[in-house]
Amino acid sequence: MSQPATGQSAHALLTSPHLASGIKKATFRLMPMLIILYFVAFLDRTNVGFAEAAMEVDRGISAGAYALGAGIFFIGYALFEIPSNLLLTRFGARFWLARIAITWGIVAALFAFVNGEPMFIILRFLLGVTEAGLFPGVIMFLAQWFPNKRRVQMFALFYLAQPFSQMLGAPLSGGLISFGEKFTPWAGWQVMFFAEGMLAVIAGIAAFFFLVDSPQKAKFLDDDEKLALKQVMEHEDAVKETDGPVGIGRAMINWKVWYFTVIYFCLQIAVYGTTFYLPQQVSGLIGEDVGWQVGLVSAIPWLVGLFACYYAGKHATTVRRRRTWGTAFFVITGVAILVSAWAGANGQSLLGIAAITVAVAAFLSTGPITWSFPTAFLTGAAAAAGIGLINSLGNLGGFVAPIMRTGVNEAVPTDSGAWGVVSLGVFAFLAAVMMWGTRFFSAKADALLLEDATPVH
Repeated sequence: MSQPATGQSAHALLTSPHLASGIKKATFRLMPMLIILYFVAFLDRTNVGFAEAAMEVDRGISAGAYALGAGIFFIGYALFEIPSNLLLTRFGARFWLARIAITWGIVAALFAFVNGEPMFIILRFLLGVTEAGLFPGVIMFLAQWFPNKRRVQMFALFYLAQPFSQMLGAPLSGGLISFGEKFTPWAGWQVMFFAEGMLAVIAGIAAFFFLVDSPQKAKFLDDDEKLALKQVMEHEDAVKETDGPVGIGRAMINWKVWYFTVIYFCLQIAVYGTTFYLPQQVSGLIGEDVGWQVGLVSAIPWLVGLFACYYAGKHATTVRRRRTWGTAFFVITGVAILVSAWAGANGQSLLGIAAITVAVAAFLSTGPITWSFPTAFLTGAAAAAGIGLINSLGNLGGFVAPIMRTGVNEAVPTDSGAWGVVSLGVFAFLAAVMMWGTRFFSAKADALLLEDATPVH
């Protein structure tokens, strides 16, 4: 095993001009394609929110079946996440990420032909199966290309696909519904599903030509840049091997991996509990049916979130800052969700939209920060298993959120559904406590890789 560089040699690796130019080239070559992939993925997993009311009328999809279908996506996703990650390490990110996009795009397009509740639920499950591995695969891919000091910034750039998908995707989905109703023999929701599914297929084909598995295979880097990236990543891997689990089995039972799984689970409850119902919540606040106007208003939180996420990713460059900001963003998320519930119950439309905007900006900003912790101590096969476990089980929050929100609303019925929204905010506060608890971790690898002078508890 190679030994981690220390002192001046480690500093020299991280400040090499060849490393800086290599990272800059890799950012411009790889990140746009990865953002496009996640843009389409997030669009295809959440556009069901725009079709809920119409599918209930046209196909008899009840609120309970919708909640089950919205959530069961994450069951398929969770079951196939780790196997997909391991296959990615075997076949390479270029081929595997392209395969994922093409197959999920086909399934997403098939939603245009839903004829009842069973088919709706089965397709939602298959959408999770085919998309499994995309997000953790990209996290692993970025951890192989970019050093820890710059990794949160790359995660944040990748996360920008979420606000882009909702900022542009919300009007796109609403516009496709309106277009389909007026100019095609199909229902508007059918046009939306088919068109957006085909976008994923096209993105997958493009990914096969644009992505590169590793710096050593990149023709767009010169030899000095390849060497600089190789040396710094080997240094980081050596540090991780002295501070984290080695191998699949040890990663699966590592307590830190499970700790961040719980944090990510809480985050996903807030994310998808808000995202799945955002069109309906905005519709209720502004008094308009879901369509073009609702799509435009729904884009506002994601536009603000885009800037917040980018700023946080760019400046969260120390252990202390990542921990403090992550904790604060979780608290802000919880408070904003509670305020949005109160505003909806009391007819305060402007306050409600402002609160939703703050919640979206906060949970988008904390996502990249959360991922910086496990990628600082996981490498190799342990990374494939550990990152897959965190993402797969954490994403079950997306399964729990709509069912929990619906169940709470049925148990405590109100016209606004406020108590269902409140139930989501509780988990953000739990995540805040756990994020702050990372101050008691032994974070040797994180501190060393960031060259962070702040004390690590």
